[in-house]
Amino acid sequence: KIVFGTATRRFSPFWFSVEPWDTLAVRGAPALLNCSAHSGDAASDPAAPQAHVEWKKDGTFLGLAPDDGRRRVLPDGSLFISSVVHSKHNKPDEGTYQCVATIDSLGTITSRTALLTVAGTPRFSSQPAAASARPGESQVMACDVNPDLVPFVRWEREREPLELNSRLVQLPSGALVVSNASEADAGLYRCVVENAGPAKISEEAPLSILPETGEDRKLEFLVEPLPVTKVVGAGVLLPCVVTGYPAPYVRWMVGDKLIEESLGKLEVVGGGSLQIYNLTEADAGVYTCLADNANGTIEARTELTVQAPPQFLKRPANIYAHESMDIVFECEVTGSPAPTVKWVKNGDAVIPSDYFKIIEHNLQVLGLVKSDEGFYQCLAENEAGNVQSSAQLIILEGVANAAGPTPSAPRDVVASLVSTRFIKLTWRPPAEPHGDDLTYSVYYSLEGTSRERVLNTSRPGEMQVTIQNLMPDSKYMFRVMARNQNGLGESSAALKVPTQAEVQVPGPAPNLQAVSTTPTSVSLSWDPPLIGNGDLLTYKIYYMEKGQDTEQNVDAVGLSYNMMNLRKFTDYSIRVVAFNKHGPGVSTGDVSVTTLSDGPSNTTLDLRSAGSIMVRWQPPPPGTQNGKITGYKIRYRKGTRKSEAAETTGGTQLFQLIDDLERGTEYTFRVSAITVNGSGPATDWATAETFESDLDETRVPDIPSSLHVRPLVNSIVVSWTPPENQDIVVRGYTIGYGIGSPHAQTIKVDYKQRYYSIENLDPNSHYVITLKAFNNVGEGIPVYESAITRPQSVPDPTPMLPPVGVQASVLSHDTIKVTWADNSLPKNQKITDARYYTVRWKTNIPANTKLKTANTTNLSYMVTGLKPNTLYEFSVMVTKGRRTSTWSMTAQGTTFETIPSSSPKDVTVVSKELKPRTIIVNWQPPSEANGKITGYIIYYSTDVNAEVHDWVIEPVVGNRLTHQIQDLTLDTTYYFKIQARNSKGMGPMSEAVHFRTPKSKSWRHSFPLSHLSGLFPGKPGMTGSGDNHILVIVIIISVGAFTIIVVVVGAFLCTRRTTSHQKKKRAASKSSNGSHKYKGNSKDLKPPDLWIHHERLELKPMDKSPEPDPVMTDTPIPRTSQDITPVEPGRDDSLLQRRNSYRGQTRGRRPL
Repeated sequence: KIVFGTATRRFSPFWFSVEPWDTLAVRGAPALLNCSAHSGDAASDPAAPQAHVEWKKDGTFLGLAPDDGRRRVLPDGSLFISSVVHSKHNKPDEGTYQCVATIDSLGTITSRTALLTVAGTPRFSSQPAAASARPGESQVMACDVNPDLVPFVRWEREREPLELNSRLVQLPSGALVVSNASEADAGLYRCVVENAGPAKISEEAPLSILPETGEDRKLEFLVEPLPVTKVVGAGVLLPCVVTGYPAPYVRWMVGDKLIEESLGKLEVVGGGSLQIYNLTEADAGVYTCLADNANGTIEARTELTVQAPPQFLKRPANIYAHESMDIVFECEVTGSPAPTVKWVKNGDAVIPSDYFKIIEHNLQVLGLVKSDEGFYQCLAENEAGNVQSSAQLIILEGVANAAGPTPSAPRDVVASLVSTRFIKLTWRPPAEPHGDDLTYSVYYSLEGTSRERVLNTSRPGEMQVTIQNLMPDSKYMFRVMARNQNGLGESSAALKVPTQAEVQVPGPAPNLQAVSTTPTSVSLSWDPPLIGNGDLLTYKIYYMEKGQDTEQNVDAVGLSYNMMNLRKFTDYSIRVVAFNKHGPGVSTGDVSVTTLSDGPSNTTLDLRSAGSIMVRWQPPPPGTQNGKITGYKIRYRKGTRKSEAAETTGGTQLFQLIDDLERGTEYTFRVSAITVNGSGPATDWATAETFESDLDETRVPDIPSSLHVRPLVNSIVVSWTPPENQDIVVRGYTIGYGIGSPHAQTIKVDYKQRYYSIENLDPNSHYVITLKAFNNVGEGIPVYESAITRPQSVPDPTPMLPPVGVQASVLSHDTIKVTWADNSLPKNQKITDARYYTVRWKTNIPANTKLKTANTTNLSYMVTGLKPNTLYEFSVMVTKGRRTSTWSMTAQGTTFETIPSSSPKDVTVVSKELKPRTIIVNWQPPSEANGKITGYIIYYSTDVNAEVHDWVIEPVVGNRLTHQIQDLTLDTTYYFKIQARNSKGMGPMSEAVHFRTPKSKSWRHSFPLSHLSGLFPGKPGMTGSGDNHILVIVIIISVGAFTIIVVVVGAFLCTRRTTSHQKKKRAASKSSNGSHKYKGNSKDLKPPDLWIHHERLELKPMDKSPEPDPVMTDTPIPRTSQDITPVEPGRDDSLLQRRNSYRGQTRGRRPL
């Protein structure tokens, strides 16, 4: 409840009217990043304070000196760079910028981030080359430049600007597509890159138009579509350029649906490329370009990813609050990929802690203090963009009470229920309430901290509250204040209460170490907890990228784990939690580790001479270099030797000639990048063998000296010998083959290879094979050979052999993978005919279970839908046409356990004889245990509607089906639920069963007069004052006295007639009965009215005021589990000292 005073401060609008956006700048040209912040309405409030604007670059404030003439902040807050500086080794202006606005009396806000990139010097990676096309065909003129300069590319024909249209299309790479060519398209073409500097012009190249011959030409792609990522609202061109004769017909599909052109949305241009305008997330998918003519069909696929920048579904709102309150700033965003959210307070990042929690993007601030006041911003970011929204928090001062007295302090504040993570407080009303319908506020804080939190009762008159989410084994201070219509009253004295220690769960795992082994993996190791509290079931590893707010976790069994698939060169925070049968233990502290930067890639080895090898590589990706690369280290070794030699390059050189090597020797090489931080990870080893002698590579190799073919049914084995002239370098061989033509398929093999098996051929078909040697100059003269594959053999009339090696691999609680081998297949076990396999399975429980079967054409089958923890038998047979095999030998597998899927049955609660404060709970195991039951958990509470974590828990170890709970409160209704547990976790809870404890401790030996009211119909009881009541009492007492006299006289007479032996026996019996009676009478003694302090068992005299009993008596003090064994009455006090409430870890809560 927020109470506003007459002088409550108003919220002060403070916002950015203009924020910076991503900018592409040109070296040497000016650049402007816009920013403008405002507070209040300048028109209505001219005295509104002006914001002071600063700028951050890459997260650090820019130190702009007054004499810095190149960069300055303009009066409106924008950042102006008069001349952008950018070189290969000096890039001071490129980076991420953010505008920061501050008003001293209000606070600080930060803008969205903006990326300033500088266009590089124009470079052509490919230029137009002479090309030709026949009328109606398509042709591509290459012009590949830096990706950031593609928007500045234009084309000229005969040095005149070329006007683009649906037939003349410029591709995303900068290349030009000329579709449906005609004589008018012939001429000289060149591309021009124009930005702020001088224009960069490519070489000129002619496009010739040849006459049409009418001969069929094979369909082939000149340009295929590539995977592309775009932002919602943008447009995209998916290139697809095809040539062939007859002219191909090009269509597009998305998924399995044919695309139809629509004006303003989808358009096929340039003879086959697909132009999509105004992208939405629904446009994302796999696109297929299909081209066909009378001779065949070809297709090419690509994936279009559409990203959506973050958008706010709910923005944080301004909040008024008092000190000690808890507040939540809500922030809901959407976007694709899912945005990450972080919070900023007055320009500084909010670091999650016990009092600042980020939960599902919302910011929760607990126990407010005055310094929490200010502006809070929600910043959402993904790969497509970022947004921010701010809200103001004002802490209200204390409000003067209205005229009239306020309540005195609440009395007798005690902790009636203490657990590991929650405490239940009860109290009595103030002695001087000064009004009705009092409400209460409970203030509490962790001892040693300045933050105090407040929790209000939910309804007037309620005098109990449960404080949740406390830390185990910690001391808390509590005080209670009452509120009437005049305001808050006096505070009760501070009450210090320690929470219980979590002794049942494991302690922290010591010596946690994390070492990055590769750019995408981290090796973890730790020692077992010093305090295990029983057998450890597993460990859970929690990890999170620095700057993120969502933890991920994986399970580990041993004392080490290798984390894979991490992001390269990224900071991670990691912790480990041990689990036992009670749940998660105490977490280790967070350890930080940074994955390695990426190493060089695409290492290639080029044999230059008999004693030298040229090594080439590509640099690591820009975002993973961990600083500026100062060089590369090449390590190499001969053969299998362990000793290595090394050479180092300087700067950005991406090749190195390694010479003085031995002739005809195999060497292995690997490369690692070097920064000021040291050497990074190396590439995989690459192998090459030097030549026996220095060879000639100024011409192509000669023809291979021989070529031999050996046809089989579905393959042809090719073997050859090298060219006779051994003085010319041969770097490999090209094998071409096809039905009637050797150009249908080509394969390249290593220069050392002398044979190759061409697979997957058609039976009884005529193939032409060609073999050519090649080197860096080109391909040599081919040698030709032909062969006819053998016809398909007639099916073997003998019976099919049954599958062999049947194995059942258990994958989960309901899935088993069955695998086998088929001896009637080739050694590679490849199925090329129409055979299929039948898998059958059954379980022997129950004995009459029917067999189930399934068919498959593979050598494995995934059997799903099985029962957990059940033994199954599997067998397989094969069918081919009308022939089948017998069933194979069986394989067995037992599915894994899983958590129980049903609750314990037949839960009953009975009172223990002679012990009214002790009950016995009985139950039957769940019908679907899904594994061996290792224990049960009994939940009990006096409130059936309480949250599950507010119920007291009694663990039962093993498969016992009965349990005793002692020292309950008399005349109280309890509700009980039971949950079964196996090695995989907890099953569902049973329905609540209620039981009311007896009203009196001596319920077995006394019969209160008030119970006689039921003997007299129409009378409410025996407590009236009429003469009839007195008469009835006199009659009952007289009858009772007479009955007792008769019994005593009869017993005396019977005793005189017994023998001495019987006398002794009766004497012993009487003695026993006398003892029992004594114990019973002792329980009839009423104890004094006491307050029982649960933690220290302090006995305090109860206030005998006429006010009602305090609420705490409605909730009994919880007890721990006890075995069902007789407990002597005299031991009750000692038992009380051993009682602890236990809060189960069954919900996988993370320890605080």
